[in-house]
Amino acid sequence: MRLFAMIIALLLVWPAAAQKTKKEEGTVVFQEGITYALPRTGVHLVVKAARTQFVPGPYAAYADQFLGIKEARMQPQTTWEIEEVTFSTFAEPDPAQVYKSRGGAAAMLQLTPDGCLAGLNSKGGVVETVKPETGNFLPKAASGKLSFFNLTDSPYFTQGDSTNNYRSQKLGIEQKAAQAAARILQCRTARFETAAGLLDEFHPDGEAYKESLEELEKIEHDNLALFIGKQQKESYTFRFDYVPQNRPVKGEVVFRFDESRGILPKTDLSGKPVMLEMERDENLASKQEGFARSDNPAAGAGGVYYRLPGVAEVKLIRELTVIATTRLTVAQFGTVAPLPEELLDGSHSVEFHPETGAIKSILKK
Repeated sequence: MRLFAMIIALLLVWPAAAQKTKKEEGTVVFQEGITYALPRTGVHLVVKAARTQFVPGPYAAYADQFLGIKEARMQPQTTWEIEEVTFSTFAEPDPAQVYKSRGGAAAMLQLTPDGCLAGLNSKGGVVETVKPETGNFLPKAASGKLSFFNLTDSPYFTQGDSTNNYRSQKLGIEQKAAQAAARILQCRTARFETAAGLLDEFHPDGEAYKESLEELEKIEHDNLALFIGKQQKESYTFRFDYVPQNRPVKGEVVFRFDESRGILPKTDLSGKPVMLEMERDENLASKQEGFARSDNPAAGAGGVYYRLPGVAEVKLIRELTVIATTRLTVAQFGTVAPLPEELLDGSHSVEFHPETGAIKSILKK
């Protein structure tokens, strides 16, 4: 019985002892590191567009009859036009290029605020983060500049005579138009006589002379607007961001445009698409790939990589017409290469361009 109990005890102890020995013999040593990303390039478009609003004059139908103005516009209209497009770039971490550096190299890394590689064993300053700019699709409402004051809101009356028992009579629109036309002609005559010195009384000084002409011009302008209408042009700025992948871009809709509604989001299918194209410089890319290859089997062991950024020709196209073009440096259109291991021994200082991930400088300490 005692022998049986000893055998049972040994069976219970043996697995634990064997497990302990196995753990001691196969102890795993973990080596932690610093994770970072290489930057990728985004394209920032600034589009300046103008909205022109036209309001017809209330007397437009009489412009030819009283003033000889042919084909006065009688319908309100709003039109938009794209005036200017500018390109710039911004950088952000590339989710396809995230690495972990281990060992001594990890202790020497400097990173940007968003986690991109900025330097190695370097004393470079902190890279400032670029503040994002907000896009706006809310044009202002028409201002009061397109109203016609009280010239049409208040009715005009004429003095009565014996035929209507001296009662005032409200003027019809044609009569009011005739009066407005008469004021225009009177102002033109007065301006001519003032400028030509045909008036019996002259202005005492040059400033009064100038003010008289300006007041006559304003009266003429206000009355003329009753026939030819008013027009107002306002400028707006729209901003768009697009981040390409590591391949050429063809027919990417950035926003949409309608001549009566202006700049629209790309999701608004009522407008016509304005598309972005980016063609990579393949000659540069192939040369970079050829020289970036390494026959060293230990290349990249330190986990520090950099970019050789590519170059792209960028076009903005509206209805098969190129409305803007430029050339930009695009990080993801280039090549990723490992930093040589001999630069990771602490005797070198390396700085990188945080916008592209390219090497900025290498100094031996």
